[in-house]
Amino acid sequence: MRRAIELAARGIGSTHPNPVVGCVITSREGQPVGEGFHAVAGGPHAEVVALRMAGDQARGGTAYVTLEPCNHTGRTGPCADALIEAGIARVLYAVPDPNQQAAGGAEKLRSKNLAVEQGVLQQEAEEVNQVWLHSVRAGRPFVTWKFATTLDGRSAAPDRSSRWITGELARADVHRKRAECDAIAVGTQTVLDDDPELTVRDQLDRPAQRQPLRVVVGDREIPPTARVRNDRAETLLLPTHDPAEVLRQLDDRQIRHLWLEGGPTLAAAFLRARLVDQIVAYVAPAVLGSGFSAIGDLGAESIDHLRRFHLADVTRLGDDVRLTLTPLDRRTF
Repeated sequence: MRRAIELAARGIGSTHPNPVVGCVITSREGQPVGEGFHAVAGGPHAEVVALRMAGDQARGGTAYVTLEPCNHTGRTGPCADALIEAGIARVLYAVPDPNQQAAGGAEKLRSKNLAVEQGVLQQEAEEVNQVWLHSVRAGRPFVTWKFATTLDGRSAAPDRSSRWITGELARADVHRKRAECDAIAVGTQTVLDDDPELTVRDQLDRPAQRQPLRVVVGDREIPPTARVRNDRAETLLLPTHDPAEVLRQLDDRQIRHLWLEGGPTLAAAFLRARLVDQIVAYVAPAVLGSGFSAIGDLGAESIDHLRRFHLADVTRLGDDVRLTLTPLDRRTF
């Protein structure tokens, strides 16, 4: 199962709007004979890829799957049926499928006299698939707030200039992280100040083949020459200041992971609404002493109003540091 989880992680950023799933098939004698992962929506599911590799050796064997095999016919057939037809005798899966449209695979497998066990390494499997699971369970996209800041918490100078606070390694890392998301959101002030393109690019500034949806939040007019209006990616203009409405409209588009890039007003609105699920902060070894904060007013009046987070990861990127923060109680902030 741990190998299946490793395989599942290979699909992060390319399976939208589907989950990431990994599968390992062992023979009747317990030897690994097939493995696979779901690589792209519309393509074969992990179980099918693993069964194709295993061939006849799958008969009488065991399937280890990170997510309950689906019982749904969409662009591909039900994985539960594929396992039954291949002669698999036993299925162990980590996480029950919360998507009611696809759930029921375990029940179908049991009805055909397969031995089925749920919950093997469930926590580890949930972590690798946290974005999709959260989106389905909560009925809204998983929200990551990203920002870059100086040591004194400034994201822009007094003249609103902000390029570049962090170094090349950190900026390249941002593009890798963007590529894992389905949409990137900024407020109209950020568009007017920075004119960002909001695309995923490589180190030679070449656009990636798959681009997240660009989302501009706010009711101010965006000039027709703004780079977010170019043809390198689709852009959605949302004339609202309500974070819940933003997420509702994105959920209607099956957006699973929203990468919230700013600026401070938009970030504060999502934090006040408790609609941020993860923070990714890039901190540069530099100070400004004046300028604009990375976050707007949250209404704090005393030190008792501090919002504390769990530090999940620290990664050095050249002279910069990337901090990844999660909710202390594993709920939204």
